[in-house]
Amino acid sequence: MLGAIGLDEVQESAYRALVALGAADVADLAARTGLGEPDTERAVRRLEQQGLAARSSARPGRWVAAPPGVALGALLTQQRHELEQAELAAVVLAEEYRAQAAEPAAHDLVEVVTGAGAVAQRFLQLQLGASHEVCALVTGRPTVVSGSDNDAEEQAAGRGVRYRVVVERDVLSLPDALTEMSAALRRDEQIRLVDRVPTKLVIADRQLAMVPLTSNGGEPAALVVHASGLLESLAGLFDAVWRQALPLRLGEGNAVTESAAAAPDGTDLEILSLLLAGLTDASVAKQLDLGLRTVQRRVKGLMELAGVSTRLQLGWHAFERGWVAR
Repeated sequence: MLGAIGLDEVQESAYRALVALGAADVADLAARTGLGEPDTERAVRRLEQQGLAARSSARPGRWVAAPPGVALGALLTQQRHELEQAELAAVVLAEEYRAQAAEPAAHDLVEVVTGAGAVAQRFLQLQLGASHEVCALVTGRPTVVSGSDNDAEEQAAGRGVRYRVVVERDVLSLPDALTEMSAALRRDEQIRLVDRVPTKLVIADRQLAMVPLTSNGGEPAALVVHASGLLESLAGLFDAVWRQALPLRLGEGNAVTESAAAAPDGTDLEILSLLLAGLTDASVAKQLDLGLRTVQRRVKGLMELAGVSTRLQLGWHAFERGWVAR
């Protein structure tokens, strides 16, 4: 619990025992903590260096604990100061990076990453660096990155990062694939299924993408694409595949089912028509005698159904699918 301020388990155990006893010698502390006397001796000397313990002036050989409110408060203040300095350094570096990338040269928009280790590391960084959404196209032919490399995925999903993934049907035959997909669905990730995806692809926050390079049996390599027209094209490719894919559902025993292509109901279509006519959410709610939150919730559901992130894209999708007339 106190590891954040620099104490390991042995030191924390010794300090807790010293606080409980008030004053004690090394032998007493060792008996209290179950540690050997040499380890206890090293621990209390470390506590002394950190201002958490002091030698008793009344009885030589005994140690007393510094008041936790004062001693730990000082360490916490120091830790906060160091974190603030680190945050400041991160902001400065981010500003320098943005200034450098404000008008990047064409060759700076694409990185070539070579080597299995480097490709796997870059894939990990893409997920850990995402703050809003990760989109992916997954083939049934894993090379460097497999579905079992999901620690970063779990961490990102735990931070609220939304995952939208389209997988090829062949993926279902891979070892442990259904178990991993079931775990992903429990994390509220969205998975859709198609016969074949055009390429492997990962996009983080629509700001960074990663696509493999054909190696022809050679060393694995990948392209990392920064914000550019090429990245927009890759995002458009993902959106097109996502719209055509069918949602994946796993029943008992990981039985695979595919949801039928969903369509908006009558109320959804009325809301869409009024929004496209220029009405605000509040006006639509009043016209249809619905609550404002109901309208907004339905619009959000339509955007998820269409696989889009803006209302402008939703309008285009509605016309393309024939949900509303021109």
